Parts: sequence; C-alpha cells; structure tokens
Amino acid sequence: MQVLKEDIHSRILAVAGQQFGQKGYAKTSMREIAVSAGVGVGNIYNYFTGKDELFREVLGPVLHALESMLQEHHGIRGEDIMVMRSEKYLRACIDEYVALIDTHRSLMEILLFRAQGSSLEHFREDYTDRSTELVKAWFSAMQRKHPGINTAVSDFIIHLHTVWMFTMFEELLMHSVPKREMENILHDYILFEIQGWRAIIRI
Repeated sequence: MQVLKEDIHSRILAVAGQQFGQKGYAKTSMREIAVSAGVGVGNIYNYFTGKDELFREVLGPVLHALESMLQEHHGIRGEDIMVMRSEKYLRACIDEYVALIDTHRSLMEILLFRAQGSSLEHFREDYTDRSTELVKAWFSAMQRKHPGINTAVSDFIIHLHTVWMFTMFEELLMHSVPKREMENILHDYILFEIQGWRAIIRI
C-alpha cells in the first residue's frame, strides 16, 4: 500500500509541475491538479496541506540547488577568498551555473516567472537580502584571515551582485539560450565578475 501512496504522491507532483509551468501558481487550482492526476480533490489533501505546500515541494530541487550554491560560496561552507585568483575557480563557477540552468530550467522558469501569489513570490528579493548578509559576514571572516585585503564594500554593491545574477538567469531563460552559447556567455560574465571583485578586494 505504501508503494501505491508514493506513486500517487509522485504523480501529483509531476502534474502540478506541468500545471504551474503552463498557468503559473495563481491560475492553477488544486481541483485541476487532482483531476489531471486521477485522484479525488479531497484525497489530494492527504498528501499536501494546500497549494502553497505543493508548490514549494514541486520547486524543492531548484530551491535546494540555489541554497547549496549560496552556502558553498559564502555560507557555512564558504571558500577561501584567495581561490578567486585561480582558473579552476572560474571553471567551477561556469560549470555550476550551467548545471543549475541545464538541470532545473523548467523549475527556474516557474520560480522566477510564475510564482505570483505564492509564498515564493518574493524569492528573488528574499534570497538577495540573505545573500547580502552572508557575503558581509564572509567578508568579515576573510578580512580576519587575510588582513591585507579590502572588504570595505557597500551593502548596495553586494546587493547588486546577486541582483545581476538573477537578471542573467532570467535573460538566459527568456531567450532559450543553447547550452554551448550559454557556456560562452557565462564564461565572459563570470570572468568580468571575478576580475571586478578582485580589483575591489585587491587580491
């Protein structure tokens, strides 16, 4: 019986992902999802307390990927700032961004363009604010470790750094940029970004 429940759960998630992708959060109803998934409207609430919980679970993979990326660079697993001088770091950043879009393209489109009305409607802004605070704390830690670097960077510059990242993601998605071209674009963008930070931080 448990296998059957897991199958229903997966089917609901798959159908919900399609519906949210086509209509967006606000215009998708739990009734439509239930009918398309072949379950009773009442039964769907045995798996999800409501549409918002279902929406967040559908987007779980891309939310996890974005959180991991944030923590890897500036959070609890933040790298040493001096790695920014290496070609390996540049390549790793390019691969990370390409993999994020390549793996989660449809979910990213839902998150960035079709989340109006959900608890994730302001995800971009919330993520940017959190990122700003994490980068500030990371800069403080790096300044203690490397006293010679310059971390006197305004909060707004740090804020813009994340805003530009999301703008880049949105443009790549809206224009359906092919993977090979996307790699070249990301190479130039990240090189520009790293060189800019290196000049500011003086490393």
